[in-house]
Amino acid sequence: MAKQKYYVVWVGKVPGIYTSWGECQQQVNQFTGAKFKAFESRGEAEQAYAAGYKNYWGQSGSGPSSSGSKSKSFKRSSASAAEDPGEIDYDSISVDVGTRGNPGPVEYKGVDTQTGDILFSCGPIQKGTNNLGEFLAIVHALAYLKKIGSTKTVYSDSMNALKWLKQKKVVSTLPRDASTKEIWDLVDRAEHWLRTNTYENKVLKWQTKSWGEIKADYGRK
Repeated sequence: MAKQKYYVVWVGKVPGIYTSWGECQQQVNQFTGAKFKAFESRGEAEQAYAAGYKNYWGQSGSGPSSSGSKSKSFKRSSASAAEDPGEIDYDSISVDVGTRGNPGPVEYKGVDTQTGDILFSCGPIQKGTNNLGEFLAIVHALAYLKKIGSTKTVYSDSMNALKWLKQKKVVSTLPRDASTKEIWDLVDRAEHWLRTNTYENKVLKWQTKSWGEIKADYGRK
């Protein structure tokens, strides 16, 4: 069973604390400059909401202490201010992967970051890994955007996939055998696309700690 999360919406249609990603999405979708984040406990969420998003983003750690006082838990320093992730570019595509085991069946999708509308999807692929799926989703998004002549930003929450994108080469321990042929064929095609195409789109890391779950999230954590 997925662990209960609490979603703080500092800036949105109706600011507050919500207990599901769906409720949170209703408050932030199509709301320019929305500020929100997921927390593991209600205590953390309430403390962060009371302090405001500017103070929370100034923290150098993973979040406020549930036992600390409000007066000392949210002091902003110049060093931590440099870590502010900035604003979400809502004129973008967000991608994510859904897996049933790792390795296991894989599917991915790309959504409009503003509306959450699904723009493309693939799978389930018989057997793969989360990172391979993330890599495929990013390249699919870039190919999709190039086809329609768009320079929109692409967001992914996978550091490994972003690294492989820059290298134009996947480094994975997943064996190549009959059960993984489907995903490796797709990866080989994606690598070939990167080697033979150029793009102007920014491909950025989705800042989950500050913004909450990526808009394409499958909700399987």
